[in-house]
Amino acid sequence: MAQENKLKTGPRESVNYPVQVVYCGNCTMPIEYCEYYPEYEKCKQWLEKNLPREFEKVKIGDGSDSPAGDEEKKRQKRGGKGIIKTKKKEEGPKQVCVSRAPRGKKKSVTVVTGLSTFEIDLKVAAKFFGQRFACGSSVTGEDEIVIQGDVKDDLFDVIPEKWPEIDEDLIEDLGDQKR
Repeated sequence: MAQENKLKTGPRESVNYPVQVVYCGNCTMPIEYCEYYPEYEKCKQWLEKNLPREFEKVKIGDGSDSPAGDEEKKRQKRGGKGIIKTKKKEEGPKQVCVSRAPRGKKKSVTVVTGLSTFEIDLKVAAKFFGQRFACGSSVTGEDEIVIQGDVKDDLFDVIPEKWPEIDEDLIEDLGDQKR
């Protein structure tokens, strides 16, 4: 008999119908779920400003007087993008390195690295090199362009001509390298 009361369907006597759901103006979720939003502090500020009574209820159930102290509550990271953090580029020396590597018995490729430190789009640069030297050219690494053929000597004139921010002194010749 006790289970029949638990599984009873239909409206409950203690609830006023229709149920009014209050949504947060910051995260657009019901205010009970604001704590799972990555920017919970902004939700609290919005609630304090626009719905002070609901804010008092949230403060009571916040659990801020827990014995954990200053340790921050870990939140669930799944279920959406949340806050996208941008990667900071490492500020290293701005320098373009040019080298030649063997390909097969008699053929070679020219490897150009360091163009991304000058914020040059590598795909655009690879296409430019391919058209300029009438050969294949591709982006092979995070900051590496491989040009088919030995065009290392020509690059010392072509790169400063195409990109004036790269001075001829900033281009370093690494010579022949093993691939």
